[in-house]
Amino acid sequence: MKILILGANGNLGTQLTKVFGDDPENEVIAWDREQIDVTDQELVDKKVADIKPELIINAVAYNAVDKCEDDEDEYDLAKELNIDVPRYLAKAALTNKAIIIHYSSDYVFEGNGEGEYEEDYETKSVNRYGKTKLMGERDVIRMSGMGLKWYLIRTSKLFGPKPENQDAKENFFDIMLKLSEKKDELNVVDGERSCFTYAPDLAKATKELVESEKGFGIYHLVNEGPATWYEGVKELFRLKNIETKVNPIASEDLERPAKRPKSSVLKNTKLSPLRSWKEALAEYVNL
Repeated sequence: MKILILGANGNLGTQLTKVFGDDPENEVIAWDREQIDVTDQELVDKKVADIKPELIINAVAYNAVDKCEDDEDEYDLAKELNIDVPRYLAKAALTNKAIIIHYSSDYVFEGNGEGEYEEDYETKSVNRYGKTKLMGERDVIRMSGMGLKWYLIRTSKLFGPKPENQDAKENFFDIMLKLSEKKDELNVVDGERSCFTYAPDLAKATKELVESEKGFGIYHLVNEGPATWYEGVKELFRLKNIETKVNPIASEDLERPAKRPKSSVLKNTKLSPLRSWKEALAEYVNL
């Protein structure tokens, strides 16, 4: 299969390139900003038409939740990357009769209750970032009636090996490890429950989904076991034998521009469950 991966130098894109590239049956074309400006629709149309992939995987995303909440320039960038780019790629996929995979977020849900969200539950975001992800979803789904073949994969709290790309964002656990070297005590939010997702596991599950030939549509892929940020740090420090004290605080106690869902646990009802986040984290810290 000829596969085009966009955002190939990012945290998830790197793992996708590795997983799909390790299969000798695949021809993987991995592009990042050096190879293509995905915000240029004409360029996207031309370059996709030139290579005619059978599968397009969009790992491009804007995820600076707080920056885009109160900075209009950042919000414009979020709209461009999370709304325009998925639409451009979906149109290119449709024109070239390719399948598209697009990744979305648990932040498309309001998350005011304590429950879990299945794939077909009503969406409603509480912040600007989530709204851009939701609008990106809708643009892809809207093309179903035109014949587009698509997988929409929602995930959350992504972590994994940092790629060589200097611009790649540090994941939550790496940030906490650095802070533990500087501070004797950390305050961490204990009021936002969702699921951690290990990038290598997500990449493998994505490949398995494509190969399973399951129906196109929305899928939730996260490591098993809901947890708060506080619970994640406690487990991280236990695994690393770090003695820094961790204090649980409420979301409201941390001054951030963007509101977060209180509970945005993604329930996977369609696929085999991924291993527990604790097992995945143990593997990660021992790399």
